[in-house]
Amino acid sequence: MDTSGAIQFIASLAEIVIALVALLIATRKKKTYGWFIALAFGLLVVFNFARIFALGVPPAGDAMIFLIAGLSMVCAVWMVWTER
Repeated sequence: MDTSGAIQFIASLAEIVIALVALLIATRKKKTYGWFIALAFGLLVVFNFARIFALGVPPAGDAMIFLIAGLSMVCAVWMVWTER
C-alpha cells in the first residue's frame, strides 16, 4: 500500500469511529439524526474500502453509494438545524 492508500485507510478508520459515535447518539441520546450520520459514514467506509482494496464496484454503484451518503448527511444536518 502506497502513502495515499495508507492515508485513505486511516481516513476510513476515522469514518468508522464517526459512524460508531453516531450510533451511540442514535441509541443512547435517542436522536434520529444519529442514524443518518451513521448511515452516511458507514457508506463512505464502504465506498473507500471498495476503492482501496479494488473490489470492482461498478462506477454506477460507487455513484449510488456516494449519493445516498450525501443525502443522508443532508437529512442529518437539517434535523440538527431544526432541532430546538
